[in-house]
Amino acid sequence: MPGVRISEETRPDDDTYAFLDLDHFKSKVLTFSEGGISKVSFFIPEIHCASCIWLLENLHSLNSGIIQSFVNFPKKEINITFKESEISLRQLVELLVSIHYIPEINQHSIEKPQTEHLDKKLFIKIGIAAFSFMNAMIYHFPQYLPGHQFLEADMKKLFGWLSVLLAIPVLTYSASDYFLTAYKSLKKKIISIDLPIALGLTTLFTQSLVEILSGKGIGYIDSLTGLVFFMLIGRWYQGKTYQALSFERDYKTYFPLAVTRITATGNDTIPLEELKAGDRILVRNQEIVPADSILKSGTANIDYSFVTGESMPVTKQAGDFVFAGGRQIGSAIELIIEKEVQQSYLTQLWNQAENPFTANNRLNTIVNRVSQYFTVVVVLIAIGSGIFWLFNKPEIALFSFTSVLIIACPCALALTVPFTFGSTMRQFGRKGFYLKNTAVIEHLYKVDTIVFDKTGTITNAQSSDIRFVGKKLTNEQLLIIKSLAFHSSHPLSKTICNSIDGDELIAINDFQEITSLGITGTINGVRMNMGSRYFVTGEKAEDENLKTEVWVYFENTILGHFQLENEYREGLQELIRKLKKTHELHLLTGDNDAEKENLVQFFGTDKNIHFNQSPTDKLNYIRNLQKGNRKVLMIGDGLNDAGALNESNVGIVIADNVFNFSPACDAILQSKQFVKLNQFIQFTHESMKIVKTGFLISFLYNLIGLSFAVQGALTPIVAAILMPISSVSVVLFASFSVSLSAKRFRF
Repeated sequence: MPGVRISEETRPDDDTYAFLDLDHFKSKVLTFSEGGISKVSFFIPEIHCASCIWLLENLHSLNSGIIQSFVNFPKKEINITFKESEISLRQLVELLVSIHYIPEINQHSIEKPQTEHLDKKLFIKIGIAAFSFMNAMIYHFPQYLPGHQFLEADMKKLFGWLSVLLAIPVLTYSASDYFLTAYKSLKKKIISIDLPIALGLTTLFTQSLVEILSGKGIGYIDSLTGLVFFMLIGRWYQGKTYQALSFERDYKTYFPLAVTRITATGNDTIPLEELKAGDRILVRNQEIVPADSILKSGTANIDYSFVTGESMPVTKQAGDFVFAGGRQIGSAIELIIEKEVQQSYLTQLWNQAENPFTANNRLNTIVNRVSQYFTVVVVLIAIGSGIFWLFNKPEIALFSFTSVLIIACPCALALTVPFTFGSTMRQFGRKGFYLKNTAVIEHLYKVDTIVFDKTGTITNAQSSDIRFVGKKLTNEQLLIIKSLAFHSSHPLSKTICNSIDGDELIAINDFQEITSLGITGTINGVRMNMGSRYFVTGEKAEDENLKTEVWVYFENTILGHFQLENEYREGLQELIRKLKKTHELHLLTGDNDAEKENLVQFFGTDKNIHFNQSPTDKLNYIRNLQKGNRKVLMIGDGLNDAGALNESNVGIVIADNVFNFSPACDAILQSKQFVKLNQFIQFTHESMKIVKTGFLISFLYNLIGLSFAVQGALTPIVAAILMPISSVSVVLFASFSVSLSAKRFRF
């Protein structure tokens, strides 16, 4: 809750975590620290349900110094971004401890957090519950046989108290997570889905003690221990299902991008996963640093907004350490890789809300609210059922009360959205469409307007017809032009660079890339400018006989311009034809209107086609569409479109084989899958149908289960068996339906 603070008496009162104030240990624990912003990842075995996830992902409400936290459920890890000026690493750990989520901090967990310890702990809990259940069944067995009423009273009491002894470790250890989660949630004024379970266990144990003390019987300890045993089996099976579905994404899948490695024979482009410690790599302007590195040469201005949200670049000199995830601003730099690319770290950088239960997913938030109200209703129904049978048939009142609490657990309801959308993300990833989080699916489903960028988006950035118009260029001038263009990641710069033969390059100083205008730098103290006609000559382009042009200025002379004829992506016309049936289409480009006729052929009209658009113009255009209640999808190349991508309801970047995606985007689409964009959008509609069907199944299950439970026709043990089955059935339905739909759509 906003404004909640942890009281001093709940904080650790010793120096257990004082070592975290020392720089030596902090550097080992932190995964990132720059400019007052730090990131850390902890393995927390206590994470076991959606309530844990909700509380841990709202840590910012407990301390304003915490910028963001998200949970990787299968790994039981929490990833936290925080401001060290407001909360230290030690204070952060003590905050987690104070709410009973104790992180594992030791050499093994720092180097390679594992879940084996967690599995072992769960198996021990299951073993204790199984042992107690089997022995309690033996003690209770006589009362199920004819003539049990003739059993001596002392013997009944003995069996009863032996059962109680068996129940104590089950309640205090095996079932401790249910009580702890219910307590923590109530303390934060949240009604957890574990609350009905905790109430049911407490009721069974209390009633058993009353019967034993009064001499009326030996209680229901067999039902209690059996209930815990089957619930723990269900949790173990659900955990395996989570891991089998593998919501965690591999960086090799989600980064279909390459890196330029420097070798003795020249530069070569290699897949990201082949990068090794000790490799020398080249990072150009606007490209992402793929792994922790040491700057070898050049002056680096690293923008860590992708990691921290702070946009002020950090200057680095040769020999300085550079963290993965920073974006180089300026001329190309050489780096020596210190650590191999870490799958989990790059995944975190791309996806700050990786977890399928993320609070950013509005539909999921609604499910959580429904679950809380649903829990209140279930508790009231259980109380009403228990009171009714207490006055009419007392012997089944307890079973009715407990069975209602257990059978109507809203777990299945809460799992519908994350598993449906998580499976959809996985299917998209296999086809080259990589979403930042599950919320993107819902937003993509609602889109009614699509805005395209031109260069590098609907045109092929890797190939163009090119010729130079002007003075004949010398070999030296060509070398200088190639060297300047080499530092830029813009598609036109890359096209020019690749069109000039040779691998030799010369040093460029004071390199700058001015968005939507051009690039500039100095060679031996002489400035060269390349870019739009206005940027180089100061003159506006004429309206007639225009082509896409890149002008060149060097040694106080305008040398001429490169003239490029764009090549449009294969299948563009068919894609636009399909999208026009369901969406309003627009085109925004910073280029002139040289290819207006071609574009009109594709879009059918020039009404929504706009040329000479600056990044600010694009941003304002998106805002104006949204003021008209339009849900906007922006598709760009991630270079000049960051503002528009960020402002749109969904921003998609088209990625070729370079690091050209943007932190502002919500998704990456491989360029070769561009023609299938309409299919991806239509599939989100299919996913929403599956979600609604999953809701219906969950509600029907609960209605049927409740109808038997209120009649006392279900024992708590049967309810405990049915509860995880319902959850798993919803998970299997969501996963199977999404897979079946994917085959039908044939991406």
